Amino acid sequence: PLATTQFPPETSWMDEVEVRTVRPGDGITFPKPGDKLMTHYICRIRSTGQQIDSSYQRRLPFRFQLGVQQVIKGWDLGICRMSLGEKAILTIPANLAYGQTGAGGSIPPDTDLTFEVELLRISAF
Repeated sequence: PLATTQFPPETSWMDEVEVRTVRPGDGITFPKPGDKLMTHYICRIRSTGQQIDSSYQRRLPFRFQLGVQQVIKGWDLGICRMSLGEKAILTIPANLAYGQTGAGGSIPPDTDLTFEVELLRISAF
């Protein structure tokens, strides 16, 4: 008889991004693809906790459009689960961050990241 290979159940990408609320938002206003968002964030390497980047240090919120590949996939998947005003820790695996290439010399290849994200504003595009 032919051997059958057992594959693990598929995991959706949404399940791979952990969103842990630090401060609840309004609980009713969630961003949708195409919305313009304003956030503050701190990025850290998950394994060491080393801070890589911070919009707080620049004193300039980070703005982007959700769902149009302006940010890493893990951000699009995690932030859409946050409500307006929420502060959360996003844990993003390497495959939904910068993958095998890394980024800018500060993020090595195959590195899981954590982002402390504060969702400040949602504007329809």
